[in-house]
Amino acid sequence: MTEKNRQNNIREELARSVAAMGAADLLNANGYHNEAVSRLYYCLLYRVRALLLTMDLEPRSHEGALRLFSLHFVKNGPFAPASAHLFSKLMKYREEADDNPSYAFGAGDYGGLSAEVQTMSGEIERHLSAQGLL
Repeated sequence: MTEKNRQNNIREELARSVAAMGAADLLNANGYHNEAVSRLYYCLLYRVRALLLTMDLEPRSHEGALRLFSLHFVKNGPFAPASAHLFSKLMKYREEADDNPSYAFGAGDYGGLSAEVQTMSGEIERHLSAQGLL
């Protein structure tokens, strides 16, 4: 992958993340809380994939993204273990929201999770910016 392609791919992942966050907010505002939580997960997934691209890492699965993020960005820094825990928690919640008809998130659940995602999104943007990738 050329440097130009890598930077374009990073920008595309970030744009997808912004769109997923916008969709999450719209879904939540209209009472679709499970779908909103699912979109929060994708917002974070796209940002994590942007981070992984900085090391030319392209995961083949959702679990692979979590493993690579934990190994390359959490184990020895710069991200705290809580970041990997949030990503893992949202991965589980996305599965529950999408696949378990008896699992229901509410507006309060969304508010707390959204705040956590926004905090981590800011940390990822600061990291990318420090590397001159934004």
